[in-house]
Amino acid sequence: MASTSAPRGCGSNISSIYYNLCDLTTLWGVVVEAVSAAGVMTSFILFVILMASLPFVTDKKRKGMVALQASILVFTLGLFGLTFAFIVDRYSTSCSARRFLFGVLFSGCLACLVMHALWLSLLRRSGQGPRSWLLWLGALSLWLVEVIINTEWLVLTMVWSPPGEIVVPDLSCSIANKDFVLSLIYVIVLMVGVVLMAFPSLSHKHKEWRRDGAFILATGLFTVAIWVAWIAMYIYGNRAAGNPSWDDPTLAVTVALNAWVFLAFYIIPEICFLTTQEDPDLEEPHDGEHVYPARSLTYDTTMKKPEPAPQNLYIENKAFSMDETPEEPANSVSPYGIYNGQLRSAVYQPTELALITKGLTMMNQGGMIPRARAPSLNPGSGASSLSHSQESLASQ
Repeated sequence: MASTSAPRGCGSNISSIYYNLCDLTTLWGVVVEAVSAAGVMTSFILFVILMASLPFVTDKKRKGMVALQASILVFTLGLFGLTFAFIVDRYSTSCSARRFLFGVLFSGCLACLVMHALWLSLLRRSGQGPRSWLLWLGALSLWLVEVIINTEWLVLTMVWSPPGEIVVPDLSCSIANKDFVLSLIYVIVLMVGVVLMAFPSLSHKHKEWRRDGAFILATGLFTVAIWVAWIAMYIYGNRAAGNPSWDDPTLAVTVALNAWVFLAFYIIPEICFLTTQEDPDLEEPHDGEHVYPARSLTYDTTMKKPEPAPQNLYIENKAFSMDETPEEPANSVSPYGIYNGQLRSAVYQPTELALITKGLTMMNQGGMIPRARAPSLNPGSGASSLSHSQESLASQ
């Protein structure tokens, strides 16, 4: 009997509560199961990539967001795992996991997005955001609020019962749809906060941070659209269509689809730009501010400019000129006559050797030095020369 009642694709030894995981006649369970399994593997691989790329991140501001992104990956991995609780049939354990983990996992992802958007807003105003550990503690505080709310709601509706009343064993699966949606009001508030906090970051002066704000805004808008659709179907649409059994497929598709939105619109783009983005402080501002060039660029520009020829009035020393004709100057000009108050290194000042040489040159110009001549061959002149030589020897 068990083998004949098992649907196609399921074995005879499988419990009936797991038929949706293998039933090939109703493919929604198999499709959602495959999508969730792919999401689990993708989340794990992205987490490994995120941790492996951490030593290569040079931007300290972007490096501080890794803790929030890793937390979102952990919560997203939990959402993909929660999908299987909506695929299997209802029983006490699966219903408790649905009611408790649905809001807890979504609030964890949204709390991290809120803190990232808040950091971008503070960075836009003051130019410097809070430290990464403060952001992570803020996200943890927002997440713990939903944990407390769901714990109290789970205790009041499923565990605790007034004295004297009959304890219903399957009370966890008999919660009305409206009550389940009302227990998620805090998650809806976080969702709206993500959208509102992401708008100011779109006007950031740096393109990199505007892009991060666009990722957060796109994730928030898609999440809001998915939640509006599933709440409408969960409360009104399935009842109006006469198919209350569509409640579990609606929640399963919602969890899997929203988890992929977190990966595709936030995690994957952030990991891609984690190590390839430059420091936004090095970007050229577009608000008309005057920027001074770097020192090395100024030096290169100065060295590349053609230098004008130096106008040195004293490059030619006329005292040592050998090509000029020896003419007597009309007026003697002092070498210090053109002194204009410049530094000693910039003005020519003749030395003593130059003055002496110039004086000798001027004396040569006034009279010729007598030159030695050969003795004459005349007899009279030769005797006089010999007598003059003897007298000089006798005097010595």
